Amino acid sequence: MWTVIYIAPNKLMAEKYKAILTEEGMLVQLRPIGSAHLGDHASVEILVPESEAEEAHEIITGAIGS
Repeated sequence: MWTVIYIAPNKLMAEKYKAILTEEGMLVQLRPIGSAHLGDHASVEILVPESEAEEAHEIITGAIGS
């Protein structure tokens, strides 16, 4: 089962975090939320398999803090 670990404010940030998690060997899915007319400016959910959620969340929060 996929679990949301973070909601990025836009597609650019979501892609950045996806790349960080992918480098760590994690499977990552991105799912836009909100209105389609917002395009790349819509918020994006970052999802990972449930078994990797805790580790992925720690990696993301570490990346946000730096």
